[in-house]
Amino acid sequence: MISSRSFCINIFLVILMAANFNSSAQKLRIAVAANAQGVIKKLQADFKKRTGVETEAIIGASGKLTAQIMNGAPYEVFLSADTEFPEKLFNEGFGLAKPKIYALGSLIICGSAKGDFNNWPAMLSSEEVKKIAIANPKTAPYGRAATESLQFYKLDTKVKNKLVFGESISQINTYLQTGVVNIGFTTESFLYENVDKSGLKWARVDEKSYSKIEQAVILLSSTKKSGNGNAQKFYDYLSSSAARKIIASNGYHLPK
Repeated sequence: MISSRSFCINIFLVILMAANFNSSAQKLRIAVAANAQGVIKKLQADFKKRTGVETEAIIGASGKLTAQIMNGAPYEVFLSADTEFPEKLFNEGFGLAKPKIYALGSLIICGSAKGDFNNWPAMLSSEEVKKIAIANPKTAPYGRAATESLQFYKLDTKVKNKLVFGESISQINTYLQTGVVNIGFTTESFLYENVDKSGLKWARVDEKSYSKIEQAVILLSSTKKSGNGNAQKFYDYLSSSAARKIIASNGYHLPK
């Protein structure tokens, strides 16, 4: 017969083992700016291969993800398309350490429109181009960069009525792929995603026409509540040579 003391010890051990299992099986929740939805899949796969840790990526516009985090969304790492949103989170107590830059973005003009993409400013003013896709500059840093570029080339007033706004870069990419618009501003990383881009042409937008797109990652304070130590592992992994190689081969520049 099992004594009551032994029974209690056994129950305690079962509970302890279950808690450890749940902790190890817990997926790491990573909030990711829409521009990086292609490269994050490759980073997730490589991270899992090296550590065995399962991750879940939640994709969205940087501004919207920031609002979700501030409203209690249980994300543990945030990869933004800029530094402004992560810095805001850190300054308001939602980060464990100051954000660090993990990639530098590149803005391109892309589409199926006829014409010389190397002279895209002239194309946008032509009758051939009816609609121009651009991400919402209030929530999407690449949309903000596109707006700056239009202002730089003094096109903002000329093409104002042609602009079609999307919630995020991923929505802009859908517009381009489905033909909703025949030209738009997106990220160079779009060219490296595993999607059908048949018929699309592109050109880099001169970097002098927009502010540098410094993409930052921040380790969120919600990791204290979740107790998921894998968040720090992934945060550190982004600075590794393996991760930097993946990032550099998918349309991004690397910070020094």
